[in-house]
Amino acid sequence: MDQVDVFIFDCDGVIWRGDSLIDGIPDTLEKLRAAGKRLFFVTNNSTKSRKGYKKKFDSLGLSNVPAEEIFSSSFAAAAYLEKTQFAATNKKVYVIGEVGICEELDLIGVPYLGGPADKDSVADMGPGGMLHVDESVGAVVVGFDRHVNYYKIQYAQLCINELGAEFIATNLDAVTHLTDAQEWAGNGSMVGAIKGCTGKEPTVVGKPSPLMIDYMEQKFGFDRSRICMVGDRLDTDVLFGKDNGLKSLLVLSGVTSEEKLLSPDNKIKPDYYAETINDFFSPVPAESKA
Repeated sequence: MDQVDVFIFDCDGVIWRGDSLIDGIPDTLEKLRAAGKRLFFVTNNSTKSRKGYKKKFDSLGLSNVPAEEIFSSSFAAAAYLEKTQFAATNKKVYVIGEVGICEELDLIGVPYLGGPADKDSVADMGPGGMLHVDESVGAVVVGFDRHVNYYKIQYAQLCINELGAEFIATNLDAVTHLTDAQEWAGNGSMVGAIKGCTGKEPTVVGKPSPLMIDYMEQKFGFDRSRICMVGDRLDTDVLFGKDNGLKSLLVLSGVTSEEKLLSPDNKIKPDYYAETINDFFSPVPAESKA
């Protein structure tokens, strides 16, 4: 603990599961703040904007988490477009995803189409049927979408294959926590559909991409060697920490079991692991060095 000034927490599987707060989390976060630690919350889930996630934190009794501490992959997509000066191209974004991406694009003044508006759209697949796309689309952003459909997939592939639009993915997570009862197919399934019909690899803006930590380092001036990334996934959270010069800690409260972590087949090793972040203050820690 004395070697860490900043903790970056994933949300799903670390702070909550679905819409259920993990027991003991509010008390642990307060203890960390009392110890002088800076806290940030970085999630690959793009269904909400930072403003939307602030509402979720509030609804779960974590109202002392300010919006400035929350970073979602929907925000990362907007930050990437801002960094690459997409607005100057006067192009539009086609969105496979939910309202979180749209709200973040609104904040940076980038026009978009698709998203929730195409939830019930159906392409004409009768004789001679064609799907006509807006030729001003310059990028396709693919985020988690509970209403993904064939129309959206076809629109995206036409924009990428025929218009040369940039293919951007908020994340490649295989599964996600929509509820606390089971795992659900994640954004990797949506991105995989677009990869399959375009043959293109996307620019990934969420974890383990360095975009969000680069943004935080520039904004806050942090020393990376004194930051610890805490998450429940090896291939995103832990890899994000290892690839970007951070300490890494895996919790077993989400998608990764201890068996999987310690398996000889697993090549991604965190610096530490624990059952939950509540173990940070256990009087006698269990074996925690991975």
